[in-house]
Amino acid sequence: MTRIGFIGLGIMGSPMAAHLVAAGHDVTGFDLSSASLEKLAEQGGKAAASAQDAVTGAEVVITMLPNHPQVEAVIDEVTFDDGTLLIDMSTIRPSTSIEIARRLSHVRVLDAPVSGGQTGAQQASLSIMVGGDEADFAAARPFLEVVGKTIVHVGPHGAGQVVKAANQLMVGGIYALVAESIVLLEASGVDPKAGLDVLAGGLAANRILDLKRETMIAREFQPGFRIDLHHKDMGIALDAARAADVALPVTNQIAALVAAARAQGYGSLDHSALLKVIENFAGRA
Repeated sequence: MTRIGFIGLGIMGSPMAAHLVAAGHDVTGFDLSSASLEKLAEQGGKAAASAQDAVTGAEVVITMLPNHPQVEAVIDEVTFDDGTLLIDMSTIRPSTSIEIARRLSHVRVLDAPVSGGQTGAQQASLSIMVGGDEADFAAARPFLEVVGKTIVHVGPHGAGQVVKAANQLMVGGIYALVAESIVLLEASGVDPKAGLDVLAGGLAANRILDLKRETMIAREFQPGFRIDLHHKDMGIALDAARAADVALPVTNQIAALVAAARAQGYGSLDHSALLKVIENFAGRA
């Protein structure tokens, strides 16, 4: 049993913390939501009164927060014990992850963003891309295996965030293309379910078609991952491209579509709601 401090018990963090409790670890969590704290306590964890309370005495600290300002606020607020293993599973800018590792020289720091959304968190099937020292990755792996299935050390500090940025630009692009396919099929009088069923069995097959085609056709956009968060992630991808001094023209277009979804009032919907944006452009709303 390991003493784990878990900060950020939202849609993703709550089931992840619960899996760690179920695996036999002593998990103390903190979140600004009292309901999230109560839920953790009901699942066998402990509710902390503050972020510092969650961190004090913890051998491992996991953060799962919305964006870099929240992560930086925690880093500024708390004092970590020497040698603490800090696993930041938030999706933030690579430069922020690098700076956190530099600042916390007495702490073993990993950036370990995830892919898989709410379903992946609930099913403990997340893909986890990890940046940091190899030895620290080895130490973290037993905990990561509790919440994920595909766990890869991708490079030094910040590398995990770069891979996550690549993931998000690909996910956004696939959603946009599935949306355009649905609009084309429907406008042409073709049953979109039959059409996408065929596509899902050929070279165009992908996980989004597997998991989301039926809900997209039904226009069911209950959030598993909100447009607002994908908008943030596309900004991270564009920042990473600028830092690497590369032009990513399709990424720019996808970022514009996601920004349009947010501007059109769809920010609280699932990112599959890019379909609504494509319909608006196509005059099919």
